[in-house]
Amino acid sequence: MEEFHLHMVSDATGETVQSVARACLVQFENIKPEENLWTLVRTEGQVDKVITGIEENPGFVLYTLVDPKVRTKLQDACRRIQVPCISVLQPIMAAFGGFLNIEQQARPGLQHALDNEYFARISAMDFAMSHDDGQATWNLEEADVVLVGVSRTSKTPTCIYLANRGIKAANIPIILGMEVPEELFSLTHPLVVGLIKETGSLVQIRRNRLRMLNEGAQSEYADPDAVAEEVKFANRIIAGPGWPVIDVTRRSIEETAASIMQLLSETRQPELEPGQ
Repeated sequence: MEEFHLHMVSDATGETVQSVARACLVQFENIKPEENLWTLVRTEGQVDKVITGIEENPGFVLYTLVDPKVRTKLQDACRRIQVPCISVLQPIMAAFGGFLNIEQQARPGLQHALDNEYFARISAMDFAMSHDDGQATWNLEEADVVLVGVSRTSKTPTCIYLANRGIKAANIPIILGMEVPEELFSLTHPLVVGLIKETGSLVQIRRNRLRMLNEGAQSEYADPDAVAEEVKFANRIIAGPGWPVIDVTRRSIEETAASIMQLLSETRQPELEPGQ
């Protein structure tokens, strides 16, 4: 494994620079970055502390800084230290500015402004938490998406990911021998999606889960025959109403969420047609 220091410098929460860095690094094998996250860097005094950290542990520098003075000071220091220093947003903002013929606003953290989109995400997050694992089924009609599936099909983390996109998502577990809430079959507004996973993968994940909880790996929860029956039971329930199905066996949470958002966009498309 090749180890190196990665300095991520942001004038806001650091979420953007972290996401970009990790999206890029996943394409490289046998590397182990030591992440150094510097957030809310908005003054020259604050960037001095960052520069000291880079001097102590030289490495690759990624930044999202919109203040020209702060940005220039970091760039000059990196040239002196002789480490790469790359802006995540500046080339894109410059391209947008040229295309739109509009001067950009150099306001740190502007992407995190408390606007309607921000409050939509907070509302969606609250909805996801209060409707996790079959809770509060009485107002499922308010959801945008309802996920159904057996245990360990990534229902909860997918709902949280969707909530971060402002999508109200609930999830309902399917348990062998138990009926799912009747309300599920009469929903008109939400998109109901079935999440399925191969039996072998489910067994392995559940065994790992039991080990983490210091419980016996031979529990029926992870027994191959019992899990196979559970999967068949879930597939019958999901197939009945004709809900769309996503096999999450080899999908990341991000990929599953992207497929759900695509399905949601397709089902809501008639609502967006002119004259509708």
